[in-house]
Amino acid sequence: MGPTLRAARVLVLLAGFYLLGLVLLALLAAADWAAAVHTPGAFALKVFIVSAVLALPIVRGMFMLRTPPPEDVPGVRVDESREPRLWQTVRGVAQEVGTRAPDEILLTGDVNAAVSEDSRLLGLAGGTRRLRIGLPLMAGLSESGLRAVLAHEMGHYGNADTRLAAISERGRVHVLRTIAHFEERAGAKVAKERARQEKKAAAAVAKGRKAKEVDTTGTGVTYRAMARLYTAYGKFYLRATLSGSRRAEFAADVAAARIAGRDATSSALREIPVIDAAHDFYLNCYATLGVDAGLLPPPGEFLGGFRHLLAARHEELDALRGELPTEPVSPYDSHPPIAERVARIEALPDDGRASDPVRPSLSLLADADRSFTAVEETVLTPAALGLRRLDWPELVHAAMSVRTERSAQRFGALALGTAGGEDTSPRGTDGGGGTPGHGADARPDADAHADRTSRPEAEPEGDGAGAGTLGALLDAIDAGALWRIAERLPRSEEAAAAHGRAAREFARPQLRAGLSQLVSAEYLRQGRARWQLSWAESAALELPYGHVDELPAALEAAVADRPDTGPLRALLEPVAAPETSAPAQAPAPGPTA
Repeated sequence: MGPTLRAARVLVLLAGFYLLGLVLLALLAAADWAAAVHTPGAFALKVFIVSAVLALPIVRGMFMLRTPPPEDVPGVRVDESREPRLWQTVRGVAQEVGTRAPDEILLTGDVNAAVSEDSRLLGLAGGTRRLRIGLPLMAGLSESGLRAVLAHEMGHYGNADTRLAAISERGRVHVLRTIAHFEERAGAKVAKERARQEKKAAAAVAKGRKAKEVDTTGTGVTYRAMARLYTAYGKFYLRATLSGSRRAEFAADVAAARIAGRDATSSALREIPVIDAAHDFYLNCYATLGVDAGLLPPPGEFLGGFRHLLAARHEELDALRGELPTEPVSPYDSHPPIAERVARIEALPDDGRASDPVRPSLSLLADADRSFTAVEETVLTPAALGLRRLDWPELVHAAMSVRTERSAQRFGALALGTAGGEDTSPRGTDGGGGTPGHGADARPDADAHADRTSRPEAEPEGDGAGAGTLGALLDAIDAGALWRIAERLPRSEEAAAAHGRAAREFARPQLRAGLSQLVSAEYLRQGRARWQLSWAESAALELPYGHVDELPAALEAAVADRPDTGPLRALLEPVAAPETSAPAQAPAPGPTA
């Protein structure tokens, strides 16, 4: 279907919205006429009022023609003088597609590339074209992969998808706005009726009578009925327009394969969900690791550090590339499933152009580090930009030390019965999840993390009470209170029902993990341990020499059936500095020094 026919279809669908409004207004007018002719004056007046109230949202939806402005995406606009190679590549791809190049290029902080156009006359006339390219996307794509993505986006321009999007968006806005008006009025009517009934019930109770139950079942039913009519049309409208959007994506993929090659296009489509998943993982487990402690990576590394993770975890990412995501198909999806798109591209005849993954697409930028820094300043909030910046090794150590201390304090307070905490499960020491910290399953948004504020210094909470907590806990264990402590810990139903040795076996892992948290915090407090950054696996707590082998046995002894805290106390005994009778002399100059 060509652009002209697609435009005609969208205009017909938009006209259907106005036709529905006119039909409903005509029915209301007919009801008014019937009431005026065939009913008493008082009843006719009520019909007139109801008709006017129902007609108002319809008229507002029909004649509020202004669509909301597009969402402002944070990013940095770059001109040709700043990024000549990028502009040259974009213009070259647009020329091969046979369409006008974008007027603006915006570098953003997300894993995405998109085009838009400020079209006029309901999209019938073109306008300013904008291309958005996410730096994290460029960090994960080769130059040939980026050319495929650019060809896909230029294909949207060539097929007039961006111009027709304005008409489709206008229809969606009108339908949703009208539904919202009816739902708002129905909600207001229900709230008013509820308040009236509650006031009446309160008066009845005050007089010693039984109050009636508040019931608003039939209130606002007329508004909701009108909303259902528009909802039904809205679903039809979305199905029709979004099916066209999915066909447009297939057409743009074909354009990309024609310009960049079949293999490069298929590779880029496979790569994008992998980059997206890796970027979410990076934001959660690296970039925002120190936010709770008031820390961020160095300038430019909040976004740019993603490159370190991609380089270190290439084997894991290679495994993901072979497994395309399985997505549930919905008639309201704007994009087809990625697996179907890849299958269609790979079914095309071999064009003899192999994908070239050697040169990274970031090489198209004049200064990638500067670009990451500039975009980061637009992505983060002013509060986040004011946080203290540390290099990655210092950041990981400081942030993980704070988390370890907090977790140890929560467990200690729970075990000794001195206080409670929201999170009572010990964690962090054993790594797990492949992250420097914890929470690998969460997928936070960068802006949400940037809005959070905390202390400017990465110091553990409290005043060193953790050492006293550990000592008190070890004393309690020596006094025979280990299993009474276990009863204070959260337990599953099966564990709570167990008795004797079975109960001890349920409690032992939790006791050992919590005690390990307290021990780790004590090592850190003494300055004898350090969290080590790793881009390829979990951050590891580096213990004093030999303690890695001795600590597990000491923890097992402390939570044994007959507890023995001696080995653990011996490990935690601070090492005294050697006494010297005279100050050490400075080494003589030379290679050794």
